[in-house]
Amino acid sequence: MAEATVVLNDLDFAGDDRVVPFQVEGLDVRGRAVQLGPLLNAILGRHEYPAPVARLLAEAIVLTALLGTSLKFDGKFTVQTKGDGPVDLLVADFSTPDALRAYARYDEEALAEAIEEDRTSPPDLLGNGVLAFTIDQGKGMQPYQGIVPLDGSSLEEIADVYFRQSEQIPTRVRLGVAELFDRDAEGRPRHNWRAGGLVAQFLPQAPERMRQPDLHGGDGDERELDFTEDDAWTEARTLVETIDTDELTDPQVPIERLLFRLFHERGVRVYEPQTVYDRCSCSREKIKSVLNGFTAEEIEASQEDGHIAVTCEFCSTTYRYEATEFAAA
Repeated sequence: MAEATVVLNDLDFAGDDRVVPFQVEGLDVRGRAVQLGPLLNAILGRHEYPAPVARLLAEAIVLTALLGTSLKFDGKFTVQTKGDGPVDLLVADFSTPDALRAYARYDEEALAEAIEEDRTSPPDLLGNGVLAFTIDQGKGMQPYQGIVPLDGSSLEEIADVYFRQSEQIPTRVRLGVAELFDRDAEGRPRHNWRAGGLVAQFLPQAPERMRQPDLHGGDGDERELDFTEDDAWTEARTLVETIDTDELTDPQVPIERLLFRLFHERGVRVYEPQTVYDRCSCSREKIKSVLNGFTAEEIEASQEDGHIAVTCEFCSTTYRYEATEFAAA
């Protein structure tokens, strides 16, 4: 990747919907950071999600953008939650080289009750269940999936646990979502969603420096006896934890400026950003191939007035077919 300068006066900021890889050589840290604007508005706006649902899905989208753009092969990366709370499903996936899509499913009645009772934290809305990270390298390759429980933590905390357990890499994830209310050029009220995130990982040349506390103590508790965290990672982690939501989502604080604020004393480098797009992978042909597998009875049950209409849950595009197009009809 082409290296970019970190002299802010000369830096051409990446802007929204572009993931910025970075490296802090003085701390043996590598990572990625992003701010999402138009892409996020497009995805959330087409479904008109209630605000608590939109916030949760926005966090999943940011996490997917950060991790999906690190793929070094053609494939798909998916973040998915399944729980027993009012928001029982979140799905966000990234298809190389640059396509993002996302969808949330929720129980309207249960969500309304939760909002009325002021139970809108991530644990309240997601409930008990699992968070799954899936990497699919395409035909002929076995998908890889890592699963961690929804244990009453936030998505960023659960993501940290995933990296700790599955990848065994010291990692710190930060996610932030904000609603902006202002007026357009004609003075009309305007509402926008913004989100940002950062993932930092400790990758020293000496693997023994990556030691972490034992997650599997004999009594089920995390054990930290005789454990000393590497000083470089302690410093990096502490710096990342100073980030607040305003910094991640403020359109006046470009992501490069935030990285410089965090790491300039240690020498941060930023690299060529990668643009991500609101782009669904559905198509008329793909959906028709699914319908071709239906039995005659299923085709009959799916049609209305001789037509079959299928709406994509992700992008809300509706595809219409004549029932007579299918051999099973």
